Formats: sequence, structure tokens, C-alpha cells
Amino acid sequence: MFWGNLVAMYRIALGLEYDGSSFCGWQTQASGCSVQDAVDAALSEIAAEPVQSHCAGRTDAGVHAFGQVVHFDTQAERPLTAWVRGVNARLPKSIAVQWAHEVTPDFHARYAARGRAYIYLLLNRPQRPALANQRLGWHHRPLDLLAMREAARAILGVHDFSSFRAAECQAKTPVKDLRTASIDRVGSLFVLRFSANAFLHHMVRNIVGGLVHIGKGARPPQWMKEVLDARDRTLAAPTFSAAGLYLSAVQYDAAWNFPEPDHKDPLELLMLSGLSK
Repeated sequence: MFWGNLVAMYRIALGLEYDGSSFCGWQTQASGCSVQDAVDAALSEIAAEPVQSHCAGRTDAGVHAFGQVVHFDTQAERPLTAWVRGVNARLPKSIAVQWAHEVTPDFHARYAARGRAYIYLLLNRPQRPALANQRLGWHHRPLDLLAMREAARAILGVHDFSSFRAAECQAKTPVKDLRTASIDRVGSLFVLRFSANAFLHHMVRNIVGGLVHIGKGARPPQWMKEVLDARDRTLAAPTFSAAGLYLSAVQYDAAWNFPEPDHKDPLELLMLSGLSK
């Protein structure tokens, strides 16, 4: 397609998955330690020109993804397979492109998103994990599943989530629509699922911290709603570990026709460790 002054430009959307354990988050850093730094370097090599990607959700250091979506602009005309197999050949083993689609110039990975979903995996047993220590959170004391579920239900809907917002958060408003907050248990593994129109910085990890506080009996379930209504971060529980957090999906209008992530749940990634048994 041609943009402005008949210059051929292409906008490409990619689906990404990555293990965030060895990265300092998504956002580019001077040290080159981020997921974006690795992705942009690989894209630029295939495009034979500088390329800058834009993501749907800026994950923190140590946070993983199997549903991340990014877009970038380039003058390079390449088959879509080059943006998948070619880029993957130049990425670290812990990052992989899953699909590539050409999109129109009005698509933006972040601003076109209608919602985002996260999964948090929490191991609840006396012994800390070893084989999957960078892929899940851990709490050693028994957790009350029913109390945690009651607390999670109390914060569903449209609210001011200032109590679960990091001090450095740059979002224009703390008001978000929390559409899903469910908790299941598979053996010693708690699976917490969250979806919303958008999330504040550290919002999921701060909510998980509050739910664990309630699950271990430090506070009653109604405390979660009291903290939410107070709109005061200092009253909430500490931020929980990044290790168990996965960006699992980004929702877009069906017209974009993006594929679903190959696996909708990271539990399969942990089966070899026997943690879900």
C-alpha cells in the first residue's frame, strides 16, 4: 500500500509469545535488555532498515506472554512467512513470533484493542518450586479458595482501581472495567484469570497480592472491596511476584481476523514439572 507521497509502506501485526524471565520488561531500554529491543533488532534485520514495534500491553520485568500483539511499519516488501520464520531465526529462543498479518494504517496494537486478559499461576505448597521457579508465583501457607473467590467477585465491574495502581503508572485514568476475576485450583496450583478493557501498571499483581492476603486468613473477603473503595494504594497488600503472570490474550474487533493463541492456557507449559497434579 502507499502512504503519503506515494511511498510504499506496510503495516504488519504480529502475535508473540515469550518467557520474560531474562528480560527487563517489554519497553526498550538503553542497555538493550528488553523484549522490544530483541524484537526490533530481529525485525530490522529482516527489513534491512530500522524498525520500531508497538505492543498491546507493556509487560513488566519477569512477566510472560503467549497472547501479545504488536505492529510495526516498514517499507520492506516481504512475504508474511519472513516476518514469522525469518524473524524467529534471529530472535532469542525465549521469544517467538506465532503469526503475521498485514493490516491497514488505522490499526494500532494498543489503541485498537478492546480488552486484555491475564492469567496468574500460583503454586500453593510448603516447598518452593524449582523446575518452574520463573514461571509461577508461590505461597507456602494453605490458601482458602472460597474466600479468595468471594473477594475477587467483589471488585468486578467498572471502578477506580487506584488502590491497585503502581506509583509510576502513566495511565490517564484509574477507572477500568474488570470483566473477569476467576480462580480455580488444579492440585496445588491456583489459576487466577483476569480480563478488562485495560489494566493499570501492576494492577493484576496488586490484586493477586490482596487475594493471597485474604486466602491466608490475614483479612476477611470483604476487605478487598474496602481497599478498592478507599482508592489508597498504601492500604493494600504488597505487589505479588511477576513470575506467575502471563499476558494471555488481547481482544480486537473480529474484522481484523487475528488467530487465537495456539494455547489458551499456560498450564500445558508446566505439565512436565508435575506441578498441576
